[in-house]
Amino acid sequence: MRDMQGNAAIVTGSSSGVGAATAKLLASLGCNVLVNYNSNQAGGETMAEECRSAGVDAMAFGGSVADDAACVAMAEAARERWGRIDILVNNAGTTKFVAHDNLDGLGSEDFQQIYGVNLIGPYQMIRAVRPAMESQEEGGHVVNVASTAGIDGIGSSIAYAASKGALVTMGLSLARALGPKIRVNTVCPGFIQGEWLRKGLGDRAYEATLDRQLKNTPLHRTATAETVAEAILQFISGSPAITGQTLIVDGGLHLTRASLVQR
Repeated sequence: MRDMQGNAAIVTGSSSGVGAATAKLLASLGCNVLVNYNSNQAGGETMAEECRSAGVDAMAFGGSVADDAACVAMAEAARERWGRIDILVNNAGTTKFVAHDNLDGLGSEDFQQIYGVNLIGPYQMIRAVRPAMESQEEGGHVVNVASTAGIDGIGSSIAYAASKGALVTMGLSLARALGPKIRVNTVCPGFIQGEWLRKGLGDRAYEATLDRQLKNTPLHRTATAETVAEAILQFISGSPAITGQTLIVDGGLHLTRASLVQR
């Protein structure tokens, strides 16, 4: 694992969930962290304080990644405070829970909102941090948080699945375009235990889905915010020869597709 002491990281959507777990993990390894939030200011401030308790510097920064001006301001704030930007984790995301066969449940405004946060936001953030990363001898590391929904066409809604599929593809394009200075990789979690999915699915559906996945995945486990954060860290701290890769974090659920095909 490479030494990350004194590195500067931006983690979008990090007031809770995967983003918060990633911010805390990076802080524990010596990274100064910009904790981005959209509406949860209290969560953002609390998370920044938790990062500071690890002995690093941290700041909370409010703003939606769908707003290009906010993305530019975020990058400028990090570079002004720490003189560098080494790591960007594009974790901010949104969705609308709509059954896939309910085509009337999604309108163009839903697609635009979801794409604005899930796809355009990461693009704008990468564009904003690019000058800082390319000016550094060590370059920089970008990890996009997509979803198995973008691989399998499943998930909370068709718009969500489509946006995450596009994010995976964009990661490939930008890995080619931004080398050799910037590495771009993508993590695709499956079902993540936590309040975000519980709130979206409702308690009954959440518990039923969790139980089904725990029984059927080869590892008899699903992702958690912490295990996804660890997967993100593998890209950041691992081999410098890896870019343009997509890592599935789902307890091995994707391996069960073969058994379904053989039946």
